[in-house]
Amino acid sequence: MDNFSTQIFKNQFLHSSQTLTTLNLCCSHLDDEGAKHLARALQTNTTLEALNLHQNYIGAEGAKHLANTLQNNTTLTTLNLAYTNIGAEGAKHLARALQTNTTLTTLYLRLNKIGPEGGKDMATALQTNTTLTALDLAHNDIGVEAAKHLARVLETNTTLVALDLPHNGIDAEAAKHFASVLQNNAALTTLNLGYNDIGDEGAKHLASGLKRNTTLTTMDLDCSDIKDEGANHLADAMETNTTLKTLNLRSNYFGEAVTKRLAILASQRTFVFTSILGSFYK
Repeated sequence: MDNFSTQIFKNQFLHSSQTLTTLNLCCSHLDDEGAKHLARALQTNTTLEALNLHQNYIGAEGAKHLANTLQNNTTLTTLNLAYTNIGAEGAKHLARALQTNTTLTTLYLRLNKIGPEGGKDMATALQTNTTLTALDLAHNDIGVEAAKHLARVLETNTTLVALDLPHNGIDAEAAKHFASVLQNNAALTTLNLGYNDIGDEGAKHLASGLKRNTTLTTMDLDCSDIKDEGANHLADAMETNTTLKTLNLRSNYFGEAVTKRLAILASQRTFVFTSILGSFYK
């Protein structure tokens, strides 16, 4: 039996709309069949700019239909597919579409279990896509190799400005590759690597990148198993970096001395705010 959302799109709702620019269908029990009818409507719609499908049952098949639409639609700029169970196959379809789409600027894909293969496919898409500026891949377990592939692509990408990668199994070795991104990428302003296995070694690599970076304004490393050594490396970087405005180190395990050091650095640089609240003293 078709649900309410599916019936709406079967009944030409978006086909005929000439004024709707934002549509929020979060938690609407939309399934792959509903996604198919929605995608069909978007093929001819020329006004919708933002579509929120967060927490629906779209799956890989639904993602395929939406991906086909992205290859032709020229108005949609924001698409939220967080927690829609698209998996690696769905990510592959969307990555294919991103290689030719020229209008989408923001894509949310968190909590989709896209895994390593999906992560690599999204990285490959960024090699040719020239319009996407914000990508959320949090909670997807893409793993170390996909993260490294993504970092290599970002070294030459000139459009992405915000990347969210919490809960993706990123370790110190992958962090080393992101340090290289910080040294070479001139577009990225926000990087979230929180809730990964960065550790002191990874923090050291990232600190090295921060010393040479002139564009990043926000870095999130909360709950990343960073202790005194790693935090001190980041403090060293803060002494030379003049562009970072927010450094989130909450829920890490460094002591009072380095916490005070970071606080002093923040107070000395009034245009920079370093968030260290919530770090656990040893």
